[in-house]
Amino acid sequence: MNSETTDCSSCGSKTAYATAIFGAFLIVAGLVWAMRHYTQVQPVNANRAAERSKAFTEMRAAETEALNNVGWIDPGKGIVRLRVQDAMKLVEQQWGKDPAAARKEMIARVEKANAVPPAAPVQPSQFE
Repeated sequence: MNSETTDCSSCGSKTAYATAIFGAFLIVAGLVWAMRHYTQVQPVNANRAAERSKAFTEMRAAETEALNNVGWIDPGKGIVRLRVQDAMKLVEQQWGKDPAAARKEMIARVEKANAVPPAAPVQPSQFE
């Protein structure tokens, strides 16, 4: 045989690799197109702007009411919501007199508010 004849056993694998790379490129390009097409943000028109402004105003009113009024957060644990000014007065009174005692009291309140419930009792197995 002639040594110049080409061995086509490697031609098929090169074609397969080229096809696989081209196919992967097409898949990625398709995904990029789909993500850009389906995730475009709609422009804000006058109706949407008015809706967002109304929602923002309602949220601000609720936040202002929560910050400036007292109320119960968790009555079972004795946790209340104070006005910011009242809370700062209490902090000044407690921490101004004795910072060590105020820190100890604060840690006790945090531990009480975040107390882990006791573990369920371990019942012995009926086979023991």
